[in-house]
Amino acid sequence: MNGQRSPNKKSLLTAAVLGLFGGLLLSIPLSRSLLPSTELPKLTSISNPFEGWSSFDNENIVVLGMDAGGGNTDTIFILSIENGDTSIIQVPRDSYIDSRSFGPMKANALHARGGPNAVKTELTRLMGRPINHHILVNLEGIRTISDLLGGLEVDVPKRLYYQDKSQGLLIDLQPGRQVLKGRELEGFLRWRHDGQGDLGRLDRQQLVLKSLFNKLIQPQHLIRLPALITAAGRNLETDLGPMELGKLITTMGTTDLQTSRLKARPFYQNGVSYLDTQWPGKETTRGVDATESSSRRFQLLF
Repeated sequence: MNGQRSPNKKSLLTAAVLGLFGGLLLSIPLSRSLLPSTELPKLTSISNPFEGWSSFDNENIVVLGMDAGGGNTDTIFILSIENGDTSIIQVPRDSYIDSRSFGPMKANALHARGGPNAVKTELTRLMGRPINHHILVNLEGIRTISDLLGGLEVDVPKRLYYQDKSQGLLIDLQPGRQVLKGRELEGFLRWRHDGQGDLGRLDRQQLVLKSLFNKLIQPQHLIRLPALITAAGRNLETDLGPMELGKLITTMGTTDLQTSRLKARPFYQNGVSYLDTQWPGKETTRGVDATESSSRRFQLLF
């Protein structure tokens, strides 16, 4: 034996934080789309740069993945860190909501109608918890991040094939464990042609989220986080500043991941397919919200 001890988790985290902070100083200014305003952060205001990185607790962040058209949201989930756990709660994009500002609609149309603030307001009401921040990323940003991470390992559950010549879209994936990146990863996330629709896509998104989490918390990727954020900057919009993003990811590195999705069942109303979603922040009757309930819904599918 050489008498050397392998680095423990605490020392790896310390090294990651040091590298990450140094990278942030070197990478300022980051993309202006990452800042809540057009003003750049003032380094003179930082008294103890490590003090604010110790934890990121009791915050709820909605993460929105934009669809190819750039209006509606393909992916919606709530990210929270509390009591040593990072929790991700997936919100079905086809969920029926009776918006206080815009009336009845699908959840994925909220951003197009009222932007991130409308999404945070409605989800705060429906989830029964304050949604304080947002991260908005489009498909190009997802491809960029996955490529810089060397791809994401996913166990593709079955053959996925779909072609849409009008969009120039081809999805052709074989089953089995494999590393996906770029357009292959995009196709895996977008595919929904097996009769399961949005619910099946939520299962596939959960596989990708777990793989992404496991990649991001590795020390070598924590240290490269400023470069990852900068590279994805033009495809990423958030009201979190660079320091807050770094604190978020660093805190995630010391937690366990818990994933879940809101329960939902399909139904039709006025010829439109929706999901009847059970919202945790609403009083329910037989699992259905009393104010956004089946009293206005018909043709439930079981």
